[in-house]
Amino acid sequence: MKSTQYYPVIQTDDVAATKAFYVDHFRFNVSFDADWYCHLQSSEDPKVNIAILKGDHETIPEEGRGTVNGLILNFEVEDVDAEFTRLKDAGLPMLKTLADEAFGQRHFITRDPNGVLIDVIKPIPPVGTFADQYTPEALAVL
Repeated sequence: MKSTQYYPVIQTDDVAATKAFYVDHFRFNVSFDADWYCHLQSSEDPKVNIAILKGDHETIPEEGRGTVNGLILNFEVEDVDAEFTRLKDAGLPMLKTLADEAFGQRHFITRDPNGVLIDVIKPIPPVGTFADQYTPEALAVL
């Protein structure tokens, strides 16, 4: 299979509030907008997309209908410290404060209105045995 695009679809009861959250706090633009579905594209990188879908919409098979449960969205950014300050100042909950992890991330975690966790990350060099767990190609891009 050759994928031409990949993006998460967040199922929710409140499409409008979820859309506003990602537009207001994560620099997304709306490229399709209906009361039951909207497609968002990053204003900074057109390859970064998220869709939001009314969880009980008829296009979803009945057994798949519902809302989000157990999802984490990762956003890798250039300046995680600036994003932490910006989002904290905007009043977003900080579930995990800004921290360096030995496995190679400086990050913090917040959440969207649906409870979806959002992990904002800047890759950093891993420490100790974690460096051995990376392939040489992956370490080269850190």
